Amino acid sequence: MPRLSALTPDTATGKSQELLGELVARHGQVGAMVSTMAHSPAVLGGYLQLSRAMGRAKLDRRLSERISIAVQTLQGCGLCLESHVAAARKLKITEEEIDHARAGRSVDPKITAIIDLALRVYREPTSITDEQIDELRRHGYSDREIADVVGIVALNLLTGAFNLVAGLRP
Repeated sequence: MPRLSALTPDTATGKSQELLGELVARHGQVGAMVSTMAHSPAVLGGYLQLSRAMGRAKLDRRLSERISIAVQTLQGCGLCLESHVAAARKLKITEEEIDHARAGRSVDPKITAIIDLALRVYREPTSITDEQIDELRRHGYSDREIADVVGIVALNLLTGAFNLVAGLRP
């Protein structure tokens, strides 16, 4: 059972009411996480801005979904994990690769390297070394793609932590 209630454009107030109203008008409905985030216009607005920004990331979506699967497996947000696995399947990522992502790796060493960076950003950013960044460059990742990993992890940390605190489950 959720710990925080979902709001609607009718029950939200101020900026949250405005944001929810715009989202509902544009999409017809919003999910439980977004409607529950409306308790804090700062959190909802920040989430929407970061989510839009990461939609313009240079990092390939097939990589970002694998990163999200790895992070959410570690973080323990079942709702997020379920969502990212479904997105990975829509992108035709194989079940084998989805299972590898859950374990924080891939059959492709290049993909394993970027997932490893993401997990280090999540767990302990101070553990990231110059050598690790150099290895990512040798694999062909640009500085922009490396920077995008931090944004993807931050977005996953926000959504997963929010869902866990709010008690939102699949």
